[in-house]
Amino acid sequence: KDFYTLAGSSGQSTGYEISKSLRFNDGDSAFLLDAGTDAGDTRKKNTWSLWVKRGALGILQYLGAYRYDATNYQYISFDTSNRLEFTDVTGGSVQSKVITAREFRDPSAWYHIVCVWDTADGVAANRARVYINGVRETSLNTGTYPSQNADSGGAGRADARLRFGTYDATGNYFDGYLAEVHYTDNYAYDPSNFGEFKEDTDIWIPKEADVSYGSAGAYLDFETSGTLGANTKGKGNFSTSGIVVTDQMIDTPTNNFCVMSSAAKHSDSGFTIGNGNLELTRTAANNKGVYATVGLTFGKWYWEVRTIHGTSYNIEHGVIGSDAGAIIVGTDVNTGSKASGYSLQFNTGDYYKYHGGSNSDTGVNATSPSFQAFALDMDNNKIWFGYAADGDSSITWFESGDPAGGSNHIYALDDGSDTYYPCHNSSRGNGTQQARFNFGQDGTFAGEETATQTDSNGEGNFFFAPPSGFLAICTNNLSA
Repeated sequence: KDFYTLAGSSGQSTGYEISKSLRFNDGDSAFLLDAGTDAGDTRKKNTWSLWVKRGALGILQYLGAYRYDATNYQYISFDTSNRLEFTDVTGGSVQSKVITAREFRDPSAWYHIVCVWDTADGVAANRARVYINGVRETSLNTGTYPSQNADSGGAGRADARLRFGTYDATGNYFDGYLAEVHYTDNYAYDPSNFGEFKEDTDIWIPKEADVSYGSAGAYLDFETSGTLGANTKGKGNFSTSGIVVTDQMIDTPTNNFCVMSSAAKHSDSGFTIGNGNLELTRTAANNKGVYATVGLTFGKWYWEVRTIHGTSYNIEHGVIGSDAGAIIVGTDVNTGSKASGYSLQFNTGDYYKYHGGSNSDTGVNATSPSFQAFALDMDNNKIWFGYAADGDSSITWFESGDPAGGSNHIYALDDGSDTYYPCHNSSRGNGTQQARFNFGQDGTFAGEETATQTDSNGEGNFFFAPPSGFLAICTNNLSA
């Protein structure tokens, strides 16, 4: 039983549950800004602890910053090479810069990042430390450290502002998810204060933090939907910008959900990925696609897509198969033309079923906007396609399909693959073409429709009721 979660938390838990995360979409210029301007207890010690799931890759993105002005600040970021950076600048001069040698390019994983500023330490290399998933980063691209007892340019300074998702609200916004965010003022904590290794494994998991925050501290759990910037420690609540109630998500380090993979998006694909890697927007007519972060080898799984298209279009949603979970990143994910692909195709007018280069008209008109649904039974090697128009209360399964009963499946999965990934492809069209995927984590389809149904394990948020026995694609269900 394998699923594609390569680094950080695999969504496993030993009792401490994180129930909510907050989605940041760089296209919405999303960020949080604290309300306080008073000085902290010190400028010599602080700790950042945050769980991060990446969306967009290969661009400069700020996770958090404590900024006084354009020449005095401290920040954490991913650079254009996907390396993590922890930097402090005073008076326009860099007094500390730690950049990891390794790159963080897995959009399926939750990473736990801890950055420690402790200039009171007698060892120079200990005054600015970076940890990923409980382990200190010692192989560095850059290691520049502050003088002993140096003050941070921004952290803890009077009139400086603490923020998440940005540096100065002018660009380079974070794209992805944040969860369980801690900032401690006047305390330098190791990762063991926030997480632990699961017994007899190398999997790093969260635990309830037992820390002090100081007067400028912050703890954000994103559980209060009416106040997503609620802070129970130190600085008071954070204001939100570019963030709405529908950005509160149930995709967390203790229940990690499938998303579309920005790492698996073909470089020539004619679309962008946004909204937490759940929304694909077509920008060109290139016939390339993308697959999801989870490869399914067992069990029964359900997901939905909401699609908007113009009057001319060729769109496919479905699954693509592989042998032993091996898909080469950058391949052409054109499900219908591949022997290992099974897809529901919209081909300027009607829905078609499509496999191995051969399609068949279902006779059902593909309206816009509309919903598509997929039921994948890996235990019996079957797949069903369904659809619904706006206003419908339930999914209609093509060819009188009955996923719950196991009958009238649209395809038998008989191409020799042992693993299947949800995927998408769009090859032509005019006007806006957009596909919004929901594997059970998005309660509103990015704010358009309210999802009120759950799977039989109570894990997913869906707009339509999943067939009995079919589950949301998340680690709680995968481990069950």
